[in-house]
Amino acid sequence: MEENRNEYVMKDIFACMEEGGHEQVTFFRHEKSGLRAIVAIHDSTLGPALGGCRMIPYASTQEALDDVLQLSQGMTHKCAIADVDFGGGKMVILPDSSSTEKSPELFRAVGRFVGSLQGRFFTGTDMGTSPEDFIHAAKESKYIVGLPEYYGGSGDTSISTAMGVLQGMRATAQYMYGSESLEGKVVAIQGIGKVGARLAGLLLAEGAELIIADVHLPSCLIIQRMSPESVEITTTHKILETPCDFLVPCARGGIVNTSNIHQFRCKAIIGSANNQLENDQCADLLAEREILYAPDYLVNAGGLIQVAMEILQKTKECAEEKARFIYDMLLQVYKRAEQHQISTCQAANEIVEERLEKIADIRRIYLG
Repeated sequence: MEENRNEYVMKDIFACMEEGGHEQVTFFRHEKSGLRAIVAIHDSTLGPALGGCRMIPYASTQEALDDVLQLSQGMTHKCAIADVDFGGGKMVILPDSSSTEKSPELFRAVGRFVGSLQGRFFTGTDMGTSPEDFIHAAKESKYIVGLPEYYGGSGDTSISTAMGVLQGMRATAQYMYGSESLEGKVVAIQGIGKVGARLAGLLLAEGAELIIADVHLPSCLIIQRMSPESVEITTTHKILETPCDFLVPCARGGIVNTSNIHQFRCKAIIGSANNQLENDQCADLLAEREILYAPDYLVNAGGLIQVAMEILQKTKECAEEKARFIYDMLLQVYKRAEQHQISTCQAANEIVEERLEKIADIRRIYLG
């Protein structure tokens, strides 16, 4: 009976991998540190996989598996459209049922397990983890990125991610209004975490009017104190129905789904959250409602570019310069979608697929 159950689980996992086109899924467990983790490598056509390590309270192993598969696939798209030679990967940590506390030992175990993949996967901070956590992981593996600057890394990627979203927002304003200025634009930010808070500060400096929401009210109050006359606080549900120029999802994914699209009163959606659309159908429904959607894996690529440049031992200035491509590439996506009468998601996906096919063909050349 037990053998049959195990066989069923393995078939289920392989079916999930086949559906998304994944190359590898690896499960890790270390009893004394409490580590339970999954690494998914989606596609290594462009190079070794790169992706953050997320630690959130998943309801089940299946939910964690679904998340890591979807996120790693998104990283393949992000690397391809950002023109960096890395593949898509992701790691998720399932907090031990007896203790959800992070510890140095847990992250040292993370480092050992990442090291066991022998360079097929690089990782660093993501939701629920910090650059400081990975100082401990880096003691056990050389495949850790995004460490604090004082520890020799490139620092917090939330800064670069927020800057990339800002570049995308300027491009969207240019496309929609004929000017990249964000002064006076009404921007609704859902999620005032590391990226959302930094983006809010950048937008206030640009002269935007903000409507913000977060499950943690004190985070919103900090932003409101920066400019009380320019910041309004609402709830995480009401913000979706708020009339605005730009709706900016900066929390978890799946914020746009077929059951709530009719509620949206924004002119464009552009944010840092991964996998903002529940499915591809949502992109078509947004287009029907004339709501412009900036593909998330392009807009939030600033952090990826930073750590990719770190691995390649490029300067921070080089990373900042390369991140400016988000502006130009997003305009290219918008124009391609308009020209071919397709959704912006389809336009971006076509660009990704074309690059992967071209690089795969080039790498068929025998080098001897």
